[in-house]
Amino acid sequence: MSTAPSSTPPTAGPTSGSETDVVDAPTRRHTARDLAQIAVFTGLIAALGLPGAIYLGGTAVPITFQTLGVMLAGAILGARKGFLSVLLLIALVAAGLPLLSGGRGGLGVFVGPSVGYLIGWLVGVVVIGWATARLLPRYRVVPALLSTALGGIVAIYAVGIPVLAAMTGTPIGVAAAGSLLFLPGDALKVVITVLVAKGVHRAWPGLIEPRSWPWPRRAALDARAVDAA
Repeated sequence: MSTAPSSTPPTAGPTSGSETDVVDAPTRRHTARDLAQIAVFTGLIAALGLPGAIYLGGTAVPITFQTLGVMLAGAILGARKGFLSVLLLIALVAAGLPLLSGGRGGLGVFVGPSVGYLIGWLVGVVVIGWATARLLPRYRVVPALLSTALGGIVAIYAVGIPVLAAMTGTPIGVAAAGSLLFLPGDALKVVITVLVAKGVHRAWPGLIEPRSWPWPRRAALDARAVDAA
C-alpha cells in the first residue's frame, strides 16, 4: 500500500530570518545616517554662533553667521532633514542651552524681537531644501542662487520683519528699512552656500533625492504636442 506524499510545504527555516535581516539592515543604516547628518548640521549652526553677534545702527536683531548654517542645511540635507536640524537647535535653545550667537539661550529668547527670525529659519530651510531637490542632479549655479536667496533671505525676512515690528511697536516700513543692513551679508552667505553645496553634491551625490517640479515643463508639453500631432 503506497503512502501519499505530504502536501505540507517545507518551512523557510533560518533562510527566511536572514532575508528579513538583509532587508531591514539598510533601513536601519539609513535612519542612523539621517540622524547623524541632522546632529552634525545642528552642531554646525550652533558653532557658527561662536564668533558672537554684531548689532548695527541700534538694531534689535543681531547680525550672525548662523543663517549661513541654516542655508547650508537646506541646500545640503534637503527640506526634511534640514528642517529637523534647525528644529533641534531651537529645541535645545528652549531647553536653556546658550547655542545662539552671543551665548543666548532659554525661553527668554522666544519673547525677544528676534524670535520671528528663528521661526523664519524653519520656513527658509524648507524652501531651500524643496527647491534644491528640484535642481538636482545638475544643480546649476544661477537657479541655485535664486532659490537659496528665496529661502535664506525672502522667506526669513517675511516672517522676521513683521514679528520684529509687532514686538517692538515699530512701523513695519521702518522695520523693513532697518533690515536692509542685513542684505549684503546675507547675499554673501547665499553665494557661499551655493558654492559649498555644489561641491558637496558633486562629491557625494544622493544626499538629497532629486525631485521633479510639480508642474510639467514647457519643453515636455511641447514634446507631447509634437507627438500628438
